[in-house]
Amino acid sequence: MPRSVVTQLMFEGKAEEAMNLYVSLFNGSVTAVEKYRTGAHGPEGTIKRAEFTIAGHRLACIDSPMPHAFTFTPSASLFVECADEAELDAAFATLSAGGAVLMPPGGYGFSKKFTWVSDRFGVSWQLNLA
Repeated sequence: MPRSVVTQLMFEGKAEEAMNLYVSLFNGSVTAVEKYRTGAHGPEGTIKRAEFTIAGHRLACIDSPMPHAFTFTPSASLFVECADEAELDAAFATLSAGGAVLMPPGGYGFSKKFTWVSDRFGVSWQLNLA
């Protein structure tokens, strides 16, 4: 039986930037950071592994030491229940900047307001106001 499940995000050199954005946007905290050192398997100063929380959800991130032919897919996304419309609007503005809007903010019948975006790092976010 697993002790815990953590969402892990893999980047290519942008893990720290993404983690810091998410932590600032959703009042989170960075709980651990390990970076590659000189002579290590990955580029010096990039994230070997970091852990952080946003809205009580545990995540981890890495910078892949090797290039790969894939990235994130919208079929796996982080679903955020926003406290109010101002929070949803602010998160939408920040996460959609440089990214893509998959579903613009609106009332889709299942909530007061909902939007789905892919941020500039390729991570998919569903923002909801119940």
